[in-house]
Amino acid sequence: MKVMIRKDSKGTLTAYVPKKDLEEPIVSMVEPAMWGGLVTLGNGWQLDLPAMPADTPLPITVEARRIAEV
Repeated sequence: MKVMIRKDSKGTLTAYVPKKDLEEPIVSMVEPAMWGGLVTLGNGWQLDLPAMPADTPLPITVEARRIAEV
């Protein structure tokens, strides 16, 4: 799914999913640089983000995979 990653005015990383009209803060990251690992959104969703350089400029739209809840 397409996900836009950006920093809001407070410097918090957020993820926006256009198809769901959903915008949530990123509350945790497996990888310190965020890219190439799982991130958890404020609503509990987990997204697997693609591997990218740590200095990738934001905002950016990427193809992410939602990890199914068990």
